[in-house]
Amino acid sequence: MKSGRLTIWLLSLLSAVLLSLPWLVDGSGFLALVAFLPLLCADRLADTLKYRRFGLCQFCCFVLWNAATTFWVCNATVGGGIFAIVANAFQMSLVWEIFRFSKKRLGGALPYVFLAAMWIAWERRYFFVDISWPWLTLGNAFGRSTHLVQWYEFTGTLGGSLWIWLANLSLFLLLNGALAGLWKAWNKVARIGAVLFALLTLFLPPVASLLIWNGFSPRSEAKLKTLIVQPNFDPYEKFGSLSQSRQTDIFISQLESALDGRDPQEQLLILGPETFCQDVITNNIYQSPTLRTFRQSLYAHPGASLLVGAASWTTYSRRSAPSILARDLGGGNWGESHNSAVILDTSSTVGIYHKSKLVVGTELTPYPKLFVPLDNALSRLMGVNTLMARNVGQSERSLLYAAQGSAPLGCAICYESIYGEFCTEYVRKGARAMTVITNDAWWGDTPGYRQHLSYACLRAIELRRDIARCGNTGISCFIDQRGRIVSQTPWWERCTLEGELNLSSYQTFFVRHGDVVGRVCTLLFLLIAMLLVAGLFKGGRKES
Repeated sequence: MKSGRLTIWLLSLLSAVLLSLPWLVDGSGFLALVAFLPLLCADRLADTLKYRRFGLCQFCCFVLWNAATTFWVCNATVGGGIFAIVANAFQMSLVWEIFRFSKKRLGGALPYVFLAAMWIAWERRYFFVDISWPWLTLGNAFGRSTHLVQWYEFTGTLGGSLWIWLANLSLFLLLNGALAGLWKAWNKVARIGAVLFALLTLFLPPVASLLIWNGFSPRSEAKLKTLIVQPNFDPYEKFGSLSQSRQTDIFISQLESALDGRDPQEQLLILGPETFCQDVITNNIYQSPTLRTFRQSLYAHPGASLLVGAASWTTYSRRSAPSILARDLGGGNWGESHNSAVILDTSSTVGIYHKSKLVVGTELTPYPKLFVPLDNALSRLMGVNTLMARNVGQSERSLLYAAQGSAPLGCAICYESIYGEFCTEYVRKGARAMTVITNDAWWGDTPGYRQHLSYACLRAIELRRDIARCGNTGISCFIDQRGRIVSQTPWWERCTLEGELNLSSYQTFFVRHGDVVGRVCTLLFLLIAMLLVAGLFKGGRKES
């Protein structure tokens, strides 16, 4: 019995390791195809031995997976990092517990179908809730193995989640059949069918992907020359001791050096990082000294457009708050804060987009009707303004126009770039290329910024759009329509990077139809859940 328990724990630990490696080691995404297999075997062994503490085993497995891959969040906020690890692992464990419960009521392979559908339904739902942390969506395991998932242009990232579950469950079916002695009881057709299904599940998707990869030609109706400026400011200094005027001087110096000798009339997009400007008032855009300086600099290059991030404010003069998230500035004045992207040129027109997908705690107060009054009460008690950030986003994606309006662009601000279906709205509205602006330096030199970069590669495949990505400290890069990084900057180095964006109006199946895999799996989960509840109700009536 003791050896059986030890085996259960070792198998659970092995799953944690296999689940973690795709997020930590380049090119190891294929390990996700067998990562759940040890945990499924441990679950089966726990049933055989009637080991009642398996719930603790699976929870520890998920905690270790979350901790090994997302520990770096603690570099920015220790409390937030611990909460993200534990809360995410708890939800994963809850899904598994419901699956274990369903095995007592549903026979055959149906509970395993239920597990896969429920997990993917949970991942899909996680994209839309206020407290959203879909970083470890299973399909993201292939962020550094993009040659295996070129078919994401049809399915999106949850197609990868489905592939992982199908591979793990098909292998478990074969292994369990062999170990439990069921293999001999199967007829020839069943044996051939089980083996063939496992082989097709494992090898058909990557073969299809390689065929798409080799036959793919970039779609390009025009090209937009792009210059990425990576200023490389330590974020703790940037928002502390380093003045905005000094930051602007450094940025302008980098820009002028890169533009020296170029044709002033050349159509050029200049890309800066997230939250570079800290003095932008949206009601009076050129009240910002930083934007005035930028615009003045662009007069020497009238063909250029500058897209840069801003920590902006919208101000109001009124008796009552314009929204529940507005802050009282005193004297009948209110302010709403935003994390914005601003694009400007030498004309009087300025485009602006406010980040919609906000990071809980550091940017967003979730469920504001509940938490804002609580935050206000705690703030008064502790004598501070607010404990939680209250940025206001916008509900719809808006495009930013470069090259004197001829190049409509989508701009995913930092966290937004991990939401695939969210980004499709940029393309449906006409974005011909994508940009990503971010500041990943809060996490230090950890796997966090590399994981974040890999998710942008997945967006390039889903949307089939070239992407220019600018990070304050890196990695800034150009990503082509196959999700391949064409050129990149070093980490934590002040530099510029020049490239071209192919402009395309083509829309993929995923852009046109959205997350079909997630919707189908959600429907399947609900149907099986209804069957499970009906069985419980029927069983309860019989017992009464």
